[in-house]
Amino acid sequence: MAQADFSYAAVGDAAGLTAHVSVFSDRPYLRDQIGDDLCGAGFQIGEGGEVSALLDGGLTVLGDVVILDCPMVDAASMAALSRLDMRIARSGAQLIVTTSLDALDPVFSCFDQSAPQILVDASRAERVVAVGRILGAVNGPRVRELSETDRLALLRLTEQVDAIARQMEHLGDSALTSGGAVKDRMLDFRAEKVGDACAASTLSISYPLPDPRLVRQIIRQRQGRSRFFDAELFSDPAWDMLLDLTAAHAEHHRVSVSSLCIASGVPPTTALRWIRQMTETGLLERIEDSKDKRRVFITLSDAAVDAMARYFAEAVQQPMTAAA
Repeated sequence: MAQADFSYAAVGDAAGLTAHVSVFSDRPYLRDQIGDDLCGAGFQIGEGGEVSALLDGGLTVLGDVVILDCPMVDAASMAALSRLDMRIARSGAQLIVTTSLDALDPVFSCFDQSAPQILVDASRAERVVAVGRILGAVNGPRVRELSETDRLALLRLTEQVDAIARQMEHLGDSALTSGGAVKDRMLDFRAEKVGDACAASTLSISYPLPDPRLVRQIIRQRQGRSRFFDAELFSDPAWDMLLDLTAAHAEHHRVSVSSLCIASGVPPTTALRWIRQMTETGLLERIEDSKDKRRVFITLSDAAVDAMARYFAEAVQQPMTAAA
C-alpha cells in the first residue's frame, strides 16, 4: 500500500465553525484538484490518500466529511463499500461519493445506511458545492428538523446554486457532453419484467392505476417540449419520476436507480437528491435485487400508488365534468 498523509484540516466558515475534511482517490491529480478547488473557495483541506486506505479499515479516525472517489467498482470493492457504509453511519461522518453513470447502480446499492451525497460525473463546481452543502448540515440546522416545505425549498435552491456554479465555471461544453451521455443511455434502457404478485400493491386502492400506455404518452409529450423550448423551463424531476414509476408499476416492471435518473430529465446527481428526498418523505421505496446485489430498484410506496391512482381518476373525470 502506498504511503499517504492522512492529516485533516479544520474547515472554518464565517461564523468560525469547523469540520474536518478528508479526500480519498486513486487518482492523485484528482486529490490535488479537489484540494485546490476547496482552497480557492475559502476552505482548507488536508490530504487523504488512496481508496484502499479508507476501505481496508486501517484508519481509526475519520474526518467529519469524507470525499470518496469511486468511478468503477468490482465485487471485492462492493463488499468493502458496504462495510464502509456501516462504519460511516456509526461514526456520524458525512460522506460524498463521486462516481460514473456506468457504476451508479452498484455504488448506490452499497450505501443504504450512511445516506451519502452521490455525485455522478461531477464537475469541479459540483464537488465544491457538495462540500459546502455538507458543511452547512454539519455546522447549521439539521435538514431533518426542517418542515417538508422548507426541505423542498432547500432542494430547489441547491439546484439553482449548482446551475450557477456550472455557469460561472464555464462548463457548458462538459455539461452538454454529460447530458448527451445520459440521453444515449435512454436508448439502451429496458425495464425488467417481474411477477404480478411482486408488483401488486398491498394497499387497498380506491381506484385502479391508469393504462400505462396513457402514462407513457404523457411522458413522451412532456419530453417533446424540449424540441421547442428550453428544457430547463419545464424541469420537474419529482413528477417525471412519479410518472415513470406509475407506468412501470402498471406494467409490472422494476426500475433501477440509473434508469430512474434518466427518466427524471435532469442530471443524475440532481435526480439522486430528489430520490433521496422522496424516499425520506415516504413516496418512494428502495428494493434490493435478490438476484443481483449490484442493483437496487426504486418503486412507489403503497401510499404513492394510491395517490397516483386517485390523481388520474380525477384527471380523467374533469373533462367530462366540464363538458357537462
